[in-house]
Amino acid sequence: MSKCKVTFHPDGKSVMIEKGEDLLHAAVAAGVYINSSCGGDGVCGRCRVIVKRGEVTSEPTGRLSEEEKARGYCLACRTTVGGDVEVEIPPESRLEEEQILTEEAKASRLVGLYSQAEEIEVIPEEEGLLLTHSPLATKLYLELPPPTLQDNISDLERLHREIRRNRDIPIMQAGLANVKRLGRLFREANWQVTVTLGKRNGTVEIVLIEPGDTSNRNYGVAVDVGTTTVAAQLINVNTRQILGTKATHNTQASYGEDVISRIIYASEKDGLEKLHHAVIDNINSLILRLAEENGISLSDITAIMCAGNMTMTHLLLRVDPTYLRREPYVPTANFVPVIRASEAGIKVNPRGLLSCLPGVSSYVGGDITAGTLASGMADSEDLSMLIDIGTNGEIVLGNRDWLVCCSSSAGPAFEGCGVKSGMRAVKGAIQKLEIDPSNYEVKYITIGNVRPRGICGSGLIDGLSELLKAGVIDRSGKMKKDIKTERMREREEGPEFVLAWEKEVDGQRDIVIMEADITNLIRSKGAIYAGAAVLARSMGLKFSDLEGIFIAGGFGNYMNIEKAILIGLLPDISLDRIHFIGNSSLTGARRAILSYEALNKVKEIAHKMTYFELSVDPRFMDEYTGALFLPHTDMELFPSVKKKLKL
Repeated sequence: MSKCKVTFHPDGKSVMIEKGEDLLHAAVAAGVYINSSCGGDGVCGRCRVIVKRGEVTSEPTGRLSEEEKARGYCLACRTTVGGDVEVEIPPESRLEEEQILTEEAKASRLVGLYSQAEEIEVIPEEEGLLLTHSPLATKLYLELPPPTLQDNISDLERLHREIRRNRDIPIMQAGLANVKRLGRLFREANWQVTVTLGKRNGTVEIVLIEPGDTSNRNYGVAVDVGTTTVAAQLINVNTRQILGTKATHNTQASYGEDVISRIIYASEKDGLEKLHHAVIDNINSLILRLAEENGISLSDITAIMCAGNMTMTHLLLRVDPTYLRREPYVPTANFVPVIRASEAGIKVNPRGLLSCLPGVSSYVGGDITAGTLASGMADSEDLSMLIDIGTNGEIVLGNRDWLVCCSSSAGPAFEGCGVKSGMRAVKGAIQKLEIDPSNYEVKYITIGNVRPRGICGSGLIDGLSELLKAGVIDRSGKMKKDIKTERMREREEGPEFVLAWEKEVDGQRDIVIMEADITNLIRSKGAIYAGAAVLARSMGLKFSDLEGIFIAGGFGNYMNIEKAILIGLLPDISLDRIHFIGNSSLTGARRAILSYEALNKVKEIAHKMTYFELSVDPRFMDEYTGALFLPHTDMELFPSVKKKLKL
């Protein structure tokens, strides 16, 4: 077949592809990321692009309006090339860097659009939880006594002896690759060497031997491998200093938005390889950027600690995830041995170590055991709950004596998927809004304080709450069509409310919230609440029995708690008992790479947790059905909301 050149603007990137290939795959090949949440099935309608020049063939789709078609819009996944093509990616279809909650942002984050600038409590990082500073990989400088006729033990025994003079290590191993280098290396280095010791599967391994003193150059990277976002943190493991944090979209999203669609894609020809390389490329890119910004050589990065859900861990390690979604839902491994980072394709020191934090079940992975460690709930006498809000709403309940957990499939609505104007938490996303009940005018704040491009999860929670308070929707989520405002209008897909007019936005469409969007959001919040309610009830508890609820994940950091309670996403308890803990997966991974004691604590947490499978629990459907109202069918469960809404 003949080759065609496809050029993407505004990136200015080009790629040669086969004639007849679709534009979405061309974008992936060019390293240009386009919003796509259905894996190229033409269902989500988010990969809108504009063909500026060239021959293409587009399949009919109901995801584009006639007005959009007239403007030259098409879906990248349903448009194939017939020759050289130039394509413009409009703002609403671009993927940009995620918003990361930094320490500075934690200190200044505000609730809603309040004039009094009231602050939400954010639990500070308790580095005291690092019980012992004992990194996964430690560098030790040695000045070995040269051999003599009287002291004539072998080079390897000499190395072991000197290490044991400095460290209490009864069991030690060394690979053949290092043994082969010993003779010449020791003598050329004048018996002055730095040895990297790695804690690997219950033993200590001599990972690397370098000439001279390099002990002050020892770095590690903690990685949160999320379904939507991959975040990495560069750490000086000697000083425990965080040198930088970066995040990027998980480009596996091009093959499917959620874990189920990716598991299915992994079973297709070359699917597992593509998904593996997508996330590895993300990790390598983040590590390279962090290293370059800090003037650090990749060879000085000796350890990687990853935390992710079970599907992400399988794909990271190129392990077939098929059986995660087949009853009885069994992972290939909950506890994965420490391996060389190079075995997974991560480009750091070739002999550097990679450890993945253990999971509990197919749908409760290392990100949740890491979060449980970070929250401190596994060390406390008090009963508390951890809720990680994302595509899967993972929930942990318990204290230092016992822990139970579950996963409630919330879907990606709160991450902008399945919502007409929805988008991820990137620059231009509406993250906070208010609606004036007297005239239905909308005030909003966007990420980056730029013109809006869409609305992200925290903005959707605000929107749902504000529409309810303003009387635009009823408690079932239905829009009241007698509302007297031009913002309320009927469309072919159903009624919608305009949040931002076309003249205000960075794009070519009004930003709206549809009645169908509200239905999706209610289902998502209902799944999370129901999962938490079933878990508490299974242990004979009420939400009022909990000393605290920890909200984890980047999504939670920008969420207005009062509005989340008002729509029934979170239980109606005192606000001072609800705490944000940020990206607890990344925090847990960092603590585990710095402290072998913390790593063992995560393993203990994983062993201790009992998993509840909600899909076979009849109580879940009852709870879920009850939660499909705003905030709930039983208003007695939400007394503060009942009072606010005057019901």
